[in-house]
Amino acid sequence: MLFVHPALFYRGADEYIAGTVPFIAEGLAKSEPVAVAVPGPQLDLIRTSLGASAANVTMLDMTKAGRNPGRIIPGVLRAFADEHNGRVRVIGEPIWPDRSVVEYPACVQHEALINRAFAGRRATILCPYDTDGLSPTVLADAFRTHPTVIDSDGTRASTSFAPDAVVATYNQPLVAPHNAECRMVDASSLGELRRFVTKFAAHSGLAPDRTTDLVLTVDELAANSARHGGGIGTVYLWTEPDTLVCQISDAGYIRNPLAGRIPAPVKQLGGRGLLLVNHLADLVRMHTTPAGTTIRVYFRLPRRAAQVLGDHTR
Repeated sequence: MLFVHPALFYRGADEYIAGTVPFIAEGLAKSEPVAVAVPGPQLDLIRTSLGASAANVTMLDMTKAGRNPGRIIPGVLRAFADEHNGRVRVIGEPIWPDRSVVEYPACVQHEALINRAFAGRRATILCPYDTDGLSPTVLADAFRTHPTVIDSDGTRASTSFAPDAVVATYNQPLVAPHNAECRMVDASSLGELRRFVTKFAAHSGLAPDRTTDLVLTVDELAANSARHGGGIGTVYLWTEPDTLVCQISDAGYIRNPLAGRIPAPVKQLGGRGLLLVNHLADLVRMHTTPAGTTIRVYFRLPRRAAQVLGDHTR
C-alpha cells in the first residue's frame, strides 16, 4: 500500500509512548526518514523515550509549525516528504485539547485533505488522538478522516471513513459581526485598503511585524478578488478578545479543496497566493460555493486565551 494514514487513539503517557516510539523505531530500522510533529509536551516524551535515536528524527513542535492547520500539509508534511526519495514516516498530531473551537473546522478539514494530498505517494502518517482530552465529536470525526484506527484493542478499519464528506460538512458559512469595519475593494483601491488595514492594526495593538504580515495577507486576498472573484470584494475587519480578524468575500468559487495547501512547483508562475496566506496567518477559515467565497484570516493579539476544545466541545 502506497499511502497509509491511521489514527492512534491513546489514553495517557504510557499509551502514547507505546503507540509512537515503536512506530519510529520501525521506520529507523527500515532506513525510512522519520519526522515527528506533535505538541511540545508530547515531543519531549518521545525525545526522552528515544534517547540517542532522537538525533535521527526530525522533531517539530506542532503548536508552532502547525499553528495554522492550513500550513501543515505544505509546510510540514509535504515539506518533509519532498526532501526524500522513497517512503517517509511521519507522526503528526494536529488536534489536541487546547485547540480552540474556532480552529477545529480547519483542523478536521486538514485531516481529511491529507488523504488527497498524499494519494499515490509512499508515506505513512500516524495521527495521535488524546481520548481523555478530546470530545466524542472529535473522536468520531477521526474515524471519518482516517481509513484505519489503532487503539488498545489493536488495529481496525474505520467503517465511517468519508474524508470528502468531512470537508463538505465543515465548509461552514462565515458571517462578519454587525460592528465590523467594512470596505469594498477592486483593483483600483488596493493602495487605499493597505493604508486602512495598517491603521486598523495599529489601533488594535497588533505588533508591527505582524501588521506587515496582515497587510500582505489582505492585499493578496483582495487582489485575488479583483482578478478571480468578479472584480470586486467586500472586506471586513474586527477584533475579538484575543484576535484581529479580517474577512474577504467575493463572487469566485474555489473548486480545488487543496488550494493553498500544495507547494507550487519552482518554475510555476503565480498560484502561490493562498500558500502565502496560510504561511502568514495564525488561522485561515474558508467557505466556498458556486455562489461565492469567503476567506477569514486570524492574527493573534496579546490578550486572554481562547475557548478550547477540551473544555467546550464535549
